[in-house]
Amino acid sequence: MSSILDELQWRGLVAQTTDEAALREALENGPITAYCGFDPTAPSLHFGNLVQLIVLRHLQRAGHRVICLVGGSTGLIGDPRPTAERVLKTKEQTADWVSRIQQLVRPFLDFDGSDPAVAHPAIMVNNLDWTAPMSALDFLRDVGKHFRVNQMVRKEAIAARLHSDEGISYTEFSYQLLQGLDYLELYRSYGCTLQTGGNDQWGNLTAGSDLIHRVEGVSVHLLTTPLITDSSGQKFGKSEGNAVWLSAEMTSPYAFYQYWLNVEDASVVMLLKVFTDRSAEDIAELERSVTQEPFRRAAQRALAADVTTLVHGADATAAVQAASEALFGKGDLHALDADTLSDATAELPGAVLEPGVSVVDALVAVGLADSRNAGRRTVGEGGASVNGRKVTDADQILAPEDFLHGRVAVLRRGRRNLAAARRG
Repeated sequence: MSSILDELQWRGLVAQTTDEAALREALENGPITAYCGFDPTAPSLHFGNLVQLIVLRHLQRAGHRVICLVGGSTGLIGDPRPTAERVLKTKEQTADWVSRIQQLVRPFLDFDGSDPAVAHPAIMVNNLDWTAPMSALDFLRDVGKHFRVNQMVRKEAIAARLHSDEGISYTEFSYQLLQGLDYLELYRSYGCTLQTGGNDQWGNLTAGSDLIHRVEGVSVHLLTTPLITDSSGQKFGKSEGNAVWLSAEMTSPYAFYQYWLNVEDASVVMLLKVFTDRSAEDIAELERSVTQEPFRRAAQRALAADVTTLVHGADATAAVQAASEALFGKGDLHALDADTLSDATAELPGAVLEPGVSVVDALVAVGLADSRNAGRRTVGEGGASVNGRKVTDADQILAPEDFLHGRVAVLRRGRRNLAAARRG
């Protein structure tokens, strides 16, 4: 790639910029300082935030300075949604979520200068540090006077709310002033001249660049990323109705890995460009595998391994890969640690059973056989296994040691039908 902007564009990470030619020149003559903000609207970041962290990661590795802002003040207000008013969180809960998110983003960027490939350590800031000391009068005089209400109400989310039955509170209406103040503060304190964000944030982002232009008389840059969708236009980042979170407590590493492993062929090459560091040559080879040998799912395996390693680390990736193999008879379920086993079997159908029940009755209870006769037939044909080991005796029982870590026994019928017997 001839420049970092070219690479971001090739990877599908650029939707809009304020002035592409000027931004390209600034990046090529850099280093510049860029920032992205993350509001603590939940105790974890999610799929959409990962896109922004990857943009910052690319910029830092290209030699630029990056700032990660976690919004202790904007999180108390809430970015206006087009549909309804947000429920305000307490100051204590917001502070706790700020701390969690700060810890969550640290593995993505080099904050201490330990990476020899990084020229400038990343900076972590909290916008509560400069908004909390400001009085309401100072805020209105020094910030509010530079905003025009007739322009503010044109913002997409604001306009939608103004035309709804619920309307919009002054609290949420003022959000873009706070975000604009963030950019101004970072420009003054760190020389920051680029803000990045999602394409749906364009209205909030321009509030900051416009404020800097009015107050300081200079032009600064914005860059947004597109909404990541599948081939049908549906938004990525949802798994069975739930968000894909970056916190292992909210989306387990196993579930996270499986999400990426199961993406459709039509989207996997696009996702490899967006979410991995793989070269154009590597991705082209994986694209050929999608076309010529789609049954191997080599591209999905590469994607799942790379993104899980990025978010959860190499050890977690190795553990979930071992669990995936073991569930389908290509590894030893007994070797899995308790947490990985629990995560890997969490979504399996099953039933609560105790030691002493026959394997045949267990097959019926967990839904792998319609009747005891069908269960005995499965065993007789060599199609039943417990924890990956074939059952040959129709009278065999589930012994205490069959419940791995004292919790679960994995039953399989045939090659692909799995279920879990869980102790009560």
